[in-house]
Amino acid sequence: MFDNDERGKKVVIVSHCILNQNCVVQPMARAKGAFKIVSEYIEDGVGIIQLPCPELRHFGLGRKPMEKFEYDTPIHREICRHILRPVIKEIEEYSKYGYEIIGIVGIEDSPNCDINENRGIFMQELFKLLKEKNIDLKGYEVPLDYDELK
Repeated sequence: MFDNDERGKKVVIVSHCILNQNCVVQPMARAKGAFKIVSEYIEDGVGIIQLPCPELRHFGLGRKPMEKFEYDTPIHREICRHILRPVIKEIEEYSKYGYEIIGIVGIEDSPNCDINENRGIFMQELFKLLKEKNIDLKGYEVPLDYDELK
């Protein structure tokens, strides 16, 4: 497509709050803005795709802290699928043009964005949509004890 394409052609997909702790329910923020760990991706020339925040989209900034079972409703799952469809199209587009998608970075113990042991509702829907498209991505998590404010 371009003769002098010097892009790294690597991207990582991250939960919204990794780049914007302002969206996190009070008093759960662990950084003033973005987590500093993203600077490693930037230094390595990796592009960052920020997922939308399902909690912010569904309940707004003034929401109360909720447990995973409270998000596990048909309405919330549909909101998750709705806001994920454009993300799936982006992932397909990057894959189509040979980009390396390093994986998805979630938040350990999040009711929506936990990836591993107790997969959150949003991530359940994301991985379900990826599976429907035969896309297999690795999952990583920001550990529960990661805190830049302490």
